[in-house]
Amino acid sequence: MPAIKSSFLDKVLGRIGRLDTEGLQTVVQRLARERSFLETLFNTIEDGVLVTDEKGRVIYFNQAVTRLIGLQPDEDEPHIAKILPEVDWEKIFRADNAGGEHVTRHEFEIHYPRPRFLRLYAAPLDGEAKGSSGVALILHDATEARQKTFEAIESERVQALTLLAASVAHEIGNPLNALHIHLQLMEREVKKLKTGAANSKSLLRSRGKNSVTENDTAETGKKLEQYLDVAKGEINRLDYIITQFLGAIRPAPVQLKIASLNDVVEETLKLLGPEIENRGVTVKTKLSRNLTSTPIDATQLQQVLVNLVKNAVQAMTTGGALTLQTGETADSIWVSVADTGGGIPQEQINRIFEPFYTTKKKGTGLGLMIVQRIVRAHNGRIELDSHVGRGTTFRIWLPLHERKPRLLENKN
Repeated sequence: MPAIKSSFLDKVLGRIGRLDTEGLQTVVQRLARERSFLETLFNTIEDGVLVTDEKGRVIYFNQAVTRLIGLQPDEDEPHIAKILPEVDWEKIFRADNAGGEHVTRHEFEIHYPRPRFLRLYAAPLDGEAKGSSGVALILHDATEARQKTFEAIESERVQALTLLAASVAHEIGNPLNALHIHLQLMEREVKKLKTGAANSKSLLRSRGKNSVTENDTAETGKKLEQYLDVAKGEINRLDYIITQFLGAIRPAPVQLKIASLNDVVEETLKLLGPEIENRGVTVKTKLSRNLTSTPIDATQLQQVLVNLVKNAVQAMTTGGALTLQTGETADSIWVSVADTGGGIPQEQINRIFEPFYTTKKKGTGLGLMIVQRIVRAHNGRIELDSHVGRGTTFRIWLPLHERKPRLLENKN
């Protein structure tokens, strides 16, 4: 089915060879008016509009681009990678060359001409055709929307912590009751042992031999061991709940020091090694060689990895493979934790970072909330990729270094 002609130019191209001088002059005048109309339209909208050629040189941009990223009209076809180095332009231009329907979306921060949070949409100029003819770009200022989102999150967090206090009190009550009951049972058994010991002494005096059976004593000892195991387990559960509660309600500020993310991964695996081994999980590490050290809070990031690794191990009920990987890009480092468990259903993915939401029988629903808080405090972000029946991957992105303002080039 032929494409529908939707513009004046499309209608003219089919008969351009039959036009006389006067007709061509009319066409040029009409095109000039259309160009003026489009420029006025583009300069009116608040979003930035840029067009690059196949080599990435900027050949058009509207006034909003100057306001958003400081690009000046007198600059001579600058390369888009120099203007916005935060974006993976190689990937965008490869997609343009490959053809097919493809719109790329990126979010990033800039600090010049003023700190802003931008959302970029990129699409090839030639639609789905193969080959490169350039890319159309739209820059949307999402700073205010992002700020409102953060404010809403903080407001929800305050409400969540209020609910948290009541929930923790309830959660602590159950194991405390269990502790009380089992301690009472232990007290009874101890009394039996004391009574048996007193009776044995009297029998020894009267009969000259020991009448307390060894079987009764051994059975009582086993019961005491079972009760102690239950008590210890409940104490450990209490400790975990309180630790998670304090981490959520009293978050410690990050203490940034130059450190290696690889070291944090290795320390985490040493800490959780026995638990991972007991579950029969195979550990695979793919740590990037010569990974650049960067300002991080190693202690809090270890808490992030502990939560993610524990979740991954618990998601694999019958063994499986746990993979930890690190890497870096031009301005970021990342670490991923992947498992081969059952995956997360789509209806649960949007809720897993909510306080108290958990699919575990004894979970608090606070682990991923703490993970998200720590990553945000590092100005990082979390990516989640999960497939039911195949497993889940969490990837943590962190800034490689403190971002500096982009300086204008000296043209002198």
